[in-house]
Amino acid sequence: MRVANSRTPNAYSADCPTRQILDRVGDKWAVLILLLVRDEPMRFNALRRSIEGISQKMLSQVLKSLERDGLIKRRVIATVPVTVEYSITPLGATLADAVDPLREWAEKNLKEVLNAQRRYDAARKEMAA
Repeated sequence: MRVANSRTPNAYSADCPTRQILDRVGDKWAVLILLLVRDEPMRFNALRRSIEGISQKMLSQVLKSLERDGLIKRRVIATVPVTVEYSITPLGATLADAVDPLREWAEKNLKEVLNAQRRYDAARKEMAA
């Protein structure tokens, strides 16, 4: 394991800013948003309709975080009412390319993970009885 210093990031160090980026990568909503806007710019409501289960408040918070991190770009279009669309930045595209295999892995291995969870829960239930 590397020792943290001011020049070399070390995600294992409690005060390393790398952890903030890893938090973003570990956020399911952020990953789903990045993957959606990777192909084409999307408006807020289109994102909300595309991602089942995300609240308006959560979507707004995640979009602001992604924009702050330089992963997406927000564009205001002068219409009545005002239209806002979100698109991926070159930096965001590199992250989307990195996390898409995780989404693919999750979809491919969903059944196996669910089966493992059922076996684990059943074994715990037997031990408790």
